[in-house]
Amino acid sequence: MFSDKIYGFYGSLRPPKGLPKGVDALFPQGDPDIMQLVKAFLDKFYSDNRPRTLILGINPGRFGAGTTGINFTASRQLTQFCGIDNHLKQQSELSAEFIYEVILHYGSVPGFYSDFFLSSVCPLGFVKDGKNMNYYDDRRLQDAVTPFIVDCINQQCQWNFNRECCICIGGEKNFKYLSSLNDIHGWFKTIHALPHPRFIQQYRRKHKADYIREYLAVLKAANGKK
Repeated sequence: MFSDKIYGFYGSLRPPKGLPKGVDALFPQGDPDIMQLVKAFLDKFYSDNRPRTLILGINPGRFGAGTTGINFTASRQLTQFCGIDNHLKQQSELSAEFIYEVILHYGSVPGFYSDFFLSSVCPLGFVKDGKNMNYYDDRRLQDAVTPFIVDCINQQCQWNFNRECCICIGGEKNFKYLSSLNDIHGWFKTIHALPHPRFIQQYRRKHKADYIREYLAVLKAANGKK
């Protein structure tokens, strides 16, 4: 089952070593209670062997996957849209709010997850001075986690994913970095880039409907739908 492969992957994650001073990894997978939530999510939406298209964000943030272990899903979305009760403080995240709007416009939560798997270029997030940090914000951090990132994407590409294309969330820097690695490793024939939800929510909210349409067009094209 696809769910077993994903769960095994998350269960095997360990924070990469050699992080720059003052940078800590977000590692919710180290909490057995979080892993129970991850398992419930995977059993509900991925207990099959359907081929899916991989969507790669940047890395988890504190209030989304850095808390729930589920990409682009804060505790509120986990309850409200995924129907999975949890013990976590019911909080949301801007990126998760946008992604679940897209998911509902796509059709339904089960329908979306039957076609796609939301992951991240770097499956563990980072914090510095109590604030979220992207893997590319510090070149020392990027260099330190690149072997970890390559290994994680290699593992995921052994699953039943659409290798014709991948969708990259996070416009310029995430897309540029992923594309450079893809040129070396040949994971996907094509990578489609989409602007990051946090950017949209913070700076382009008036044009959110346009961005939702952009997302839907890329999602449907990736799955050969009109």
